[in-house]
Amino acid sequence: MDQLRTLLTVHETRSALRAARALGREQSSVQKQLDTLNRNFLELCGEALVVKQGRGKDVLFTPTGESIVELARETLAEWLDGIHECRRKLGTTVTVGTTRYMLDTLAKAWHHVSDEFRERDVDLKVVHIRTKDIWTKLETREVDLVCGSVVTRAGAGWEQAEFDVIEWRRGGLALLTNLPETVVGDRVRVPQLRSVPLVVPGAGLIAEFLRGWFGPDYRQGLDIAAEIDEIQYGISLLRSNLVQGAMIVTSGLGVVASNNELREGGGLRVVELADDSLERLVGVFARTDELSKHPADHPLNLLWSAFQAEAPRP
Repeated sequence: MDQLRTLLTVHETRSALRAARALGREQSSVQKQLDTLNRNFLELCGEALVVKQGRGKDVLFTPTGESIVELARETLAEWLDGIHECRRKLGTTVTVGTTRYMLDTLAKAWHHVSDEFRERDVDLKVVHIRTKDIWTKLETREVDLVCGSVVTRAGAGWEQAEFDVIEWRRGGLALLTNLPETVVGDRVRVPQLRSVPLVVPGAGLIAEFLRGWFGPDYRQGLDIAAEIDEIQYGISLLRSNLVQGAMIVTSGLGVVASNNELREGGGLRVVELADDSLERLVGVFARTDELSKHPADHPLNLLWSAFQAEAPRP
């Protein structure tokens, strides 16, 4: 495994010297491993993996070398994934994915279990995820828990049996706009969005709302003035008046903007977006089968209980 890791590092850096620096080793140690690999594969395949091209020049990987590099990359990745899965089963690692706005939620729950995790040498890993990746990260078991927001039917209970949820709150959406009240009033219903120039993200929570309201081809029926990757850019875009329109945001961000607490949003107007069909569910999510297969004192269930203890009471 160590030789494979060295081979990958040499492939990435194209030099035994640079690989040695990256690995914190002597160049002679790296070169010795390369020589061993070359000798072994020359016997096995009839071709070395790496060829020196002269002093100061990058090493050259042969076709066999390139093939072995790909195999090594896959092997090491599967090996590390397997180790991580073993650690998860044994309860020595818990991985939590969280959006930027849910870090405080995780911090509150962490206070309940931090001492016990340290005593049991349990490693808490925190991963930043985007709303569009929540289900994928859970389904592929890249994370054990997720703190974030999803789109659900307004007033409905939790409908996804394969996932458990601890509800933090439910809420709607609002509009931030630089359009005058004569064009967009103080309250807009979803169907009226068809006549409003919109600044929209390409993916994420708001895109899920748009798909739920107008179907997968929502771009065809809406007046999209600009498509953005992040909300701060959209706010700046509206504030610059380069684009005249409105941006859909969470109701919480709308409240912050209406209280003049949003520094980037100065000069923008907050408009209520009325919707009886969909709402935003903020909470903590986990795979039902993952929680049920572990005993109550497993670190994953301990952290889940900590979230339950901190969840707002109905």
